[in-house]
Amino acid sequence: MAGSLQDQLLNAGLSDAKKAKKLDKEKRKQQRTAHKSRTQIVDEVKLAAQQAREEKVARDKELNEARNAQARRKAIEAQIVQLIEKNKLDRRGGEIGFNFTCEQKIKKLYVSGLQQKLLAAGKIAIVRIADHFEIIPAEVAHKIAERDAQRVIFCAQDAHDDVESEEGEEGEEGDWYKDYEIPDDLMW
Repeated sequence: MAGSLQDQLLNAGLSDAKKAKKLDKEKRKQQRTAHKSRTQIVDEVKLAAQQAREEKVARDKELNEARNAQARRKAIEAQIVQLIEKNKLDRRGGEIGFNFTCEQKIKKLYVSGLQQKLLAAGKIAIVRIADHFEIIPAEVAHKIAERDAQRVIFCAQDAHDDVESEEGEEGEEGDWYKDYEIPDDLMW
């Protein structure tokens, strides 16, 4: 290939020597006047290109942050599903209906007698996975709640904590019923 674009155009016959000399002369003249007046020639094309690069960098940065946030959400979701699948308790043979609320609706989950007692005691909890519910140990439910609190639907320990804080505020009112035992077969 020949040296510059100007040389290539001359060799191809698309330009002539007079035009090339005239363009060189005008270019040198502009540079001289700019140097003498100590001003720089503003090139709009370069400015537009620089601005476009900066806008592209900003857009790319926003897209990368959005992708990273989505990847973090997916990773947390995968961790939650793995925790639930690994620690879910077997509910086969459950003949007792355990009622709980989910999104202002009453739901029923059939559990065994032991599971019902453990749910009431706060030893196990109910969590949501996709469109169904599972029972898992309370410790695992707390790990899930750290990642996504809306996944843990029912954990009696949380309910007991709320009752204890209310009893502390009310004082004597909570002591009235301390001598009465709540029956195990009480259903609401």
